[in-house]
Amino acid sequence: MTNPTERAIFLQAIEEENLDDRLAYLDSACGDDANLRQSVEGLLAAHEQPAALLDHPIGADRSRPFLARELVDESVDHIGMQIGPYKLREQIGEGGFGLVFVAEQEQPVRRRVALKIVKPGVGSKEVIARFEAERQAVALMNHPNITQVFEAGVTTDHRPYFVMELVRGLPITEFCDEKQLDVRDRLNLMIDVCSAVHHAHQKGVIHRDIKPSNVMVTLHDGKAVAKVIDFGVAKALGQKLTDKTVYTRFFSMIGTPLYMSPEQAKMSSLDVDTRSDIYSLGVLLYELLVGATPFDRGRLDSAGLDEMRRIIREEEPPRPSTRLSTLTAERIRSLGIQSGGMGPSQSRSFSSDLRGDLDWIVMKALEKDRTRRYDSAASLAQDIRHYLQGEPVTARPPSKFYQFQKFARRNRVVIGIVTLVGCTMVLGTAASLWQMSQAIQERNAKDEALRGAMVAKAEAITAKQEVELFATYLTQANELVASGHAHLNAGQWSEAARDYDAAVEIQPSYYLPRVQRAQLYARLHLWPEAAKDYAIALANGARTTQPQWWGVPALFRFTGHLGEYQRLAEQYQVQLMKEPEEPDWLLLRGLMVGDPAEPIALV
Repeated sequence: MTNPTERAIFLQAIEEENLDDRLAYLDSACGDDANLRQSVEGLLAAHEQPAALLDHPIGADRSRPFLARELVDESVDHIGMQIGPYKLREQIGEGGFGLVFVAEQEQPVRRRVALKIVKPGVGSKEVIARFEAERQAVALMNHPNITQVFEAGVTTDHRPYFVMELVRGLPITEFCDEKQLDVRDRLNLMIDVCSAVHHAHQKGVIHRDIKPSNVMVTLHDGKAVAKVIDFGVAKALGQKLTDKTVYTRFFSMIGTPLYMSPEQAKMSSLDVDTRSDIYSLGVLLYELLVGATPFDRGRLDSAGLDEMRRIIREEEPPRPSTRLSTLTAERIRSLGIQSGGMGPSQSRSFSSDLRGDLDWIVMKALEKDRTRRYDSAASLAQDIRHYLQGEPVTARPPSKFYQFQKFARRNRVVIGIVTLVGCTMVLGTAASLWQMSQAIQERNAKDEALRGAMVAKAEAITAKQEVELFATYLTQANELVASGHAHLNAGQWSEAARDYDAAVEIQPSYYLPRVQRAQLYARLHLWPEAAKDYAIALANGARTTQPQWWGVPALFRFTGHLGEYQRLAEQYQVQLMKEPEEPDWLLLRGLMVGDPAEPIALV
């Protein structure tokens, strides 16, 4: 095998125990290179069943892919098989090298159990070693949330098996969604899972493949009980799980990518410890709360191996509340998640519950730097309990003030020097700024005074122009009034009216043109028009003591201008009261036209 690419693909492919996963990996790794694909498939076949090369030589059949699974003796009928005191009844699971059955035990007790046995035809040394390692790992456990091993042995055809507690349940995510559990119930289940994983760590075993399908939930007396299963890729700490050699190749990924820690994605088991399981627990908690994994499943499936590893190692996933708010819109559009079971209203409730402490708990477990994760599964469980009891959680990030205090304690001398220099600079800057502000204020005061003077000058010029314009208009109006008066005396009514109209248009607020035009209207017996002009002239401040006004009160009275009549009457009364001994009989006659409250018809 001189081609290093072929070697790397082969070493990775033999770690893919599921046939579909292996095929998908080969499709991605080999691409369109048919020769490379055939070579790798032949090597896989030789690895699993060396003797089969006599019947299936490498490259003999180029019409279809050849995988090790084809070498399994599918003729063995397990249903009904008797293995010791156990009779196989129903197959309930299948892995890369093992089959899981429901079995009935008759003696010494009658019960149903789960029996896991190596597949026929795949009994290579590495497969047997991994199987026995799993069997030993589970046998070490004694925890209510980990499946219990009852017995182990070897069949008559030399295939190892072990018997364990039968868990009839659903993967934890499916169970929570189907039962529509709220946040509190999901967190309580997660505490049990953390407790089980912590127990495994105390026994010196790292699970390395924590995911929903390996955490089953069943009901015991109406209470949900979580069971951690499948220690098939478990790793021992400081001990050997089997006398046989279990070698994890340097360029291999152990676990499921969606739930894999960054150190697992390095494709080496040399640097994996219990904190790798903490990361997987964080992913599981994320999925329980959000309904999706931190990284999109479709994106990882479509990415190549190197890109997938880069995403896991480098990219920061969104916080659960942020991811849920994004998913909520999709759920509303689809009237609820068909696969997840949470409806829109429940999603919105979850989003509000997640903000804050739960966000920080999950993100602490998902830290890329494992030294910043929880140091144990028990610590993660304890923080979840703190949240449920309304107590402070350790995952909440420290405040900026706290971080500064820690930094200051570590760098007291530097902080002191920087503070002294800073104070000196601040004081000098403050003095400079004060002097500059004083100068700016003086300059602004001068500018303001200059602007005031300029505004006053502009206003004076405008006022002068307005006065000059008013005087010009006033002169023109007086000239028109004089012209109209001459026409009036000559009996030229239309010419007089034209001049008076022009004077009124030039100076609408000047009372004299209106008084003159009112007199013209009165002479022509246009009483309403005359009364209107007199009323406007009165409002504009005309002097009412002149002879032109002696008959106006009667005109106002007869034309219905009662308000103007009353105002003119009050002026006359004031004037009459000034000289009561010698009254102005013409003014008095103007007031003697009747009660203004009584309507008088105009004749």
